[in-house]
Amino acid sequence: MSPESKKQMNIIILGVSFMFMFTAFQTCGNIEQTVIKSFNSSDMSIIYAVMSTSNVLAPSVVAVIGPQLSMFFSGLLYSGYIAMFIYPYTWTFYTASVLVGIGAAVLWTAQGNVLTINSTNNTIGRNSGIFWSLLQFSMLFGNLYIYFAWHGHVHITDKDRRTVFISLTVISLVGCFLFFLIRTPETESAPSEVSESLLEAEFSESTTTRSDGKPVCKITVTKEMLLLFLPLAYSGLELTFYSGVYGTCIGAMTGFGQDAKSLIGISGIFIGVGEILGGGIFGLLNKNNRFGRNPVVLLGLITHFVAFYLIFLNIASDAPLAPEAGTDKQAFITPNVGVAMLCSFLLGLGDSCFNTQLMSIIGFMFPDNSAPAFASLKLIQCVAAAIAFFYSNFLLLHWQLLILVLTGFLGTITFFAAETLAESNRRESSDYGTI
Repeated sequence: MSPESKKQMNIIILGVSFMFMFTAFQTCGNIEQTVIKSFNSSDMSIIYAVMSTSNVLAPSVVAVIGPQLSMFFSGLLYSGYIAMFIYPYTWTFYTASVLVGIGAAVLWTAQGNVLTINSTNNTIGRNSGIFWSLLQFSMLFGNLYIYFAWHGHVHITDKDRRTVFISLTVISLVGCFLFFLIRTPETESAPSEVSESLLEAEFSESTTTRSDGKPVCKITVTKEMLLLFLPLAYSGLELTFYSGVYGTCIGAMTGFGQDAKSLIGISGIFIGVGEILGGGIFGLLNKNNRFGRNPVVLLGLITHFVAFYLIFLNIASDAPLAPEAGTDKQAFITPNVGVAMLCSFLLGLGDSCFNTQLMSIIGFMFPDNSAPAFASLKLIQCVAAAIAFFYSNFLLLHWQLLILVLTGFLGTITFFAAETLAESNRRESSDYGTI
């Protein structure tokens, strides 16, 4: 197998590992409030708040123990969080939430590092799409499982809960152990032990950072990262919206009929289909990066704006704040399930446009500092997601949509500026290399 093929295989293994882990974790997140009524959506903000602060130290962990072990031990924390729901207690929930927040920071920092060192400037876009598509199959499988396993169940018994969470824990652990199949990438001219040792030195250098957290802070305030601040923040805000708020809104709409709650799982499936399709189109087909990243991001913005407008017309403004019995209010049209599922698909498609291009441009801009750069990415995303979880508990739907529209519009403009800067730097490097 050629070095390039080995790198490609590493990306596929990385994506499959994350698919297993997040099939379990996202399914857990979708059903935890259904099976345990005492937990509310604000509890999820704990994970994002802890993850935000942990991102400062995450590159140091990756540098000390390496990206492979970093992902494995972080995966164990994810598995522990899921296993906690087998016999849930309040204190174990909050403890596990803190631990998984720490694990998430390390996990995603290591993921960005592995993605970058297994990519080149020409393959970073394609590899980002491959990883994203494989990851988002988790939304498809998890929601399908819950829909068919619990369809028609009015009450979830303790036995049902234990069976589901034991299964999810095992699935998550499978993903953890798959990380050990990832191999250190080789170069075309590195068949000997000498060149292999040089590669290991290069790999170590690319992940090294000081333990005081200064590299992350310095990268966060660079011109490139400041230009990406708003698009990264937008990706965090809309993550909270499609993964939490929108499903709650659908389940609260009594106009959708008695099965409104079961539509949450179907909505997740449509979001997953949009994510997978977007990752495939803009990743697998992005071999030559002919048109750059700007058209993909613009398409993502347009897709989201169409979804937001249809949601505004179809979902009552008080749906995010409705009691468990739901809301009888209507928006501007009669509640339509087909429109709601179309919006789910558009939310997923637009999200894949933004995230694949954000991973691509950061891997392109910071090839020698990928660990702190991706830690900075997750830092900004998680702060935004935590803020969104906070305000989603008291803001009406139309105000939440307005925040998304404004942030998305401004974020797209600054992304265009960042892409222009990246292309300028690439041309300067190319010209310098020909001297």
